[in-house]
Amino acid sequence: QDTALRSVDLNHVITLLQGSGSVNLEKEQLKTLKKVVKHFENGLPIKNVAQITEILNLCAAKVNEQEAFTEPLCELIKLFGLPFQKKKSSDEVKYSVEVSQSITQLGYLMRVPSSQVKIQICKSIVNFYNMELPGKLLSGYQPTSANYKIKMAEVGGLAEALVLSLALVENQLTEKLWVLKALQHLSTSGIICEQMVGAQAASRLCLYLNGADPSGQLVFRSSDILWKLLENAPKEEVVNQLRSLECVHALKEAFVDLLTRGFHHCDHQLRNDLLVIATLLAENPEVPLIESGFAKLLIVLATFNEVKLPNPLVKDFKLTYSHEDFEMKKLLFNIIGILSKDPSAAQLLSENHVMPALLYYVKQNQNPGFPDWSASQYEELQLHAIAVLASVAPVLVDKYLSCQANTLLLVFLEWCIGQDPFFGRGNGFHGTGGRGNKLAQMRYSLRVLRSVVALYDDAVSINLCDQGAISQLLDILKYAADKSKEKEGTVLLEIQADILFILSVLCENDVHRKELFSCEGIDILIPFFKMDPWKLYSGLGYNCLLLSALDCLWSCVIGCYSAEDCFIEKQGIFLLLDLLALKEKNLCNIILGILVEFSDNPKTTLHMSIWRGKRDQTAANLLIQLWREEELDLGVRRDQYGRIVDTKRPIATSFQKQQKVIPLPASCPSFAIMEISESIRAKVYSLFCKLGFENLPGLTAKDFVTLAIIQHYIDFKIGEVWSEICTELKEEFRPITSDVRALKLISELSENTGERVVALQNEVLERQLQHEVQEEKKTYKEIQASCTQRELINKSWQNFLARTSNYEALKKAKMLQETLIEASRSKAKIQNEPQHSTDIPKLRTTV
Repeated sequence: QDTALRSVDLNHVITLLQGSGSVNLEKEQLKTLKKVVKHFENGLPIKNVAQITEILNLCAAKVNEQEAFTEPLCELIKLFGLPFQKKKSSDEVKYSVEVSQSITQLGYLMRVPSSQVKIQICKSIVNFYNMELPGKLLSGYQPTSANYKIKMAEVGGLAEALVLSLALVENQLTEKLWVLKALQHLSTSGIICEQMVGAQAASRLCLYLNGADPSGQLVFRSSDILWKLLENAPKEEVVNQLRSLECVHALKEAFVDLLTRGFHHCDHQLRNDLLVIATLLAENPEVPLIESGFAKLLIVLATFNEVKLPNPLVKDFKLTYSHEDFEMKKLLFNIIGILSKDPSAAQLLSENHVMPALLYYVKQNQNPGFPDWSASQYEELQLHAIAVLASVAPVLVDKYLSCQANTLLLVFLEWCIGQDPFFGRGNGFHGTGGRGNKLAQMRYSLRVLRSVVALYDDAVSINLCDQGAISQLLDILKYAADKSKEKEGTVLLEIQADILFILSVLCENDVHRKELFSCEGIDILIPFFKMDPWKLYSGLGYNCLLLSALDCLWSCVIGCYSAEDCFIEKQGIFLLLDLLALKEKNLCNIILGILVEFSDNPKTTLHMSIWRGKRDQTAANLLIQLWREEELDLGVRRDQYGRIVDTKRPIATSFQKQQKVIPLPASCPSFAIMEISESIRAKVYSLFCKLGFENLPGLTAKDFVTLAIIQHYIDFKIGEVWSEICTELKEEFRPITSDVRALKLISELSENTGERVVALQNEVLERQLQHEVQEEKKTYKEIQASCTQRELINKSWQNFLARTSNYEALKKAKMLQETLIEASRSKAKIQNEPQHSTDIPKLRTTV
């Protein structure tokens, strides 16, 4: 076979085809082409692909004048559909440039004015994805890897050439369908999809959606390619090509046609595919969905079954409750949620009864089953509708209130915590955590309330409170907290966090509502502050829950004296200080803020003074530690003992020192003022103003050094502000002499304060040093006395040993003992004095 292949001189064939003129030459050329096709019928050797491509181009040039060359041209193109043959594994890389150019040339051959040629080109490209090997392989050759041609197509510009060739087959349905089929196969590659987008494929294909095609393949293949372009290519570029009014109209008409005339299962699936594409377009507010009328059609279609109002837009459509219609319903709800983010769609949503349609699902399913949605389908639609309601309600607040949505939601929430039997299926995305319970319904209903309450609209808040929402929400919160003890889960944590947020908004700035909350709310709130600290690192959302509880405490308790006293009596201040002792950065600021607010209550200071943490830590020590850590984070300069280093700017942060002073209007706060709200130092200072700066237990010398800075924080801050004023004045103009003197005096006063504090700090450290010296001397004396005592004990022991082992030493000790006894007797003679012997008779021991 190899010998036979070599017998075909491709260079000779090329030279032969370059000639023209005689009939005999044409016959010879056709005969030679048939011979070439016959020789390569089992596949082209990869090394000959470039020569065959040159032969293809010569044949294509002749087709315009001589139709006889059409058939051999098609046969040669057909060879490109077979796997290429290689002798060595390195041939794929060696001939990659020639092969990629040859495959690209196939796309350029689409300009040949022959339907047969165009169809054959598309068939060969489709065969790139056919893994079947020819019946007989060339001797000494092996086929290239299965995806070799696809990779070469990615390197070249085949897809781009095919997209451009669509203009050549505009009015030729068969050829157009074959081109789309080839593009459909090529679009499985992300690289090729990007090339197609570069050739404006998205806009071209979208305009074909409404082409006349009885088979329906045109819409199917065009939509499938569009789907793959959106999936594999940069979505923004594809949407940008589809944003024209013509494209949106074409998409709308194709959707309506499938909606009203499509009766088959595949038609309904294709309709849903177009709806997904419309959804992706709706996410871009620049796409003219509203102007084209497509948005109105989709909204009406989403709501007509719930509101039961006749509308000419959907007069020919009937919901069949099939799986495809179920999927379409969810997609339509999803589009409503997307449109709600566009302010220009608000009127459209209001006019087409979106609010009552969504509120239709805020109730228990009364009639599950045929011919309506099944119980699991209804539950999924119900959860989806309520989730979308959370996006729509803030946009249509007036409609929300007029439909009595708050009442419906509160009644629905009452059902959620009721005891009647209900077993949620937990299907779909929105049903997470809702299997066998009503938690999913509770979760999304509370999301709706949260979304409208977050508007801080008085009408919404009053409407809720008038219906007893505070008491009901506290019941739900207690229910969720009890359930959370039984089984942890993100859904329950989210429910509790949402309720706490809603209560925070409702009770803020209203003393009466705070009193309503305090009746039972504080007992429910306290356990949140007793949370195990390790739960904050679990990743389930306990940190968000704790922040919500702190926010609720700030809004619902502070400002109401009876509520404050109740919280303090239940050891609330102790719990806050326990949380503060964790030194969590995201908690410290808010806890200190709450303590500052509570500090106006005289009981707070007493409780803070009594509190003791781990290792008997006091509140003052804790606050000073937080101050030091904050200054370390802010880059404030301090020496190893915590003393002030820069007396001119003693509390300036590293960021403040890097920033140049910029003249600002009086309404704009400067860096020195902004720093007060951003750091915790001002709050710590405020708390010490309540606790006092003297007679604080549990402080070390280093703590007193830091306390001296805290005590003069406000003086240093005033100095910072005056420093900024001085710099701003010098930037703008030159002050008069008296102002210069005044500013200099203020600057010196601030610096003197810094020096005074440094002197105080030095005095504290000196006292500490003297105390340490005294303690050292005392310790030394104790050590010395201990050594002396040890020497005496050793000497006594040695004497004891001598008495027991040396008879002479024993006699000497006995004589000394008798001498001492005699010396101890009274010298005065007493009449009839009794004589007491100091000797023990018959003693047999030496001790």
